[in-house]
Amino acid sequence: MKRILFTLALLAAYQLANAQFDLGPKVGFTASTLTVNQDSIENGFRNNFLFGAFARIGDKVHIQPEIVWYTKGTVFKPIDLNSPLPVEQEITLSGIEIPLQLGVKLLDLELINLRVFGGPAANIIVNKQIQTNQGSSLTNPITESDIKNIHWGLKLGAGLDILMFAVDVKYSMGLNNIIGTVNIGGNPVQFDSRSQAFEVSIGWKIL
Repeated sequence: MKRILFTLALLAAYQLANAQFDLGPKVGFTASTLTVNQDSIENGFRNNFLFGAFARIGDKVHIQPEIVWYTKGTVFKPIDLNSPLPVEQEITLSGIEIPLQLGVKLLDLELINLRVFGGPAANIIVNKQIQTNQGSSLTNPITESDIKNIHWGLKLGAGLDILMFAVDVKYSMGLNNIIGTVNIGGNPVQFDSRSQAFEVSIGWKIL
């Protein structure tokens, strides 16, 4: 068994050493929101930018890890007077996202190719900002302590490689709540809020 495992490890190392490898920076645009499990609360999209780096290991079938600094968020608005959220709140979250995507080439030409990919992403929130409209005795219905520091997501998308540039379009959805139960005016309110985002980015393969 030890010999078999050792042989497999050598084969895996050989394949990795001889695999196509790309590395470079990336920038992009995101439209993001936080969902909410309340019909009387409206959630809006926020537009922001991202930047980071990516690597790609493999050719037709490849693995693409990334590390990205992002800003996401939403605006929660009460729709009617019966809403458990009495004021409008704008939430901005900045942090580090680490996706690990498995991709497959569908079209492989000399100067351009088409890819599809998907995989999990870990999100570490570094900075939280909550802006609350005035006019209520409940100045901060949602507080920073209500927002979790780490959450997981799933990314799905497609991309084009044109010469040394990689253009990706992705949809990202949260797998666990960022905001769960919030204490508003002494009453617990279940938000069940998850991240949702659309992303367009361009990477430059410098290696």
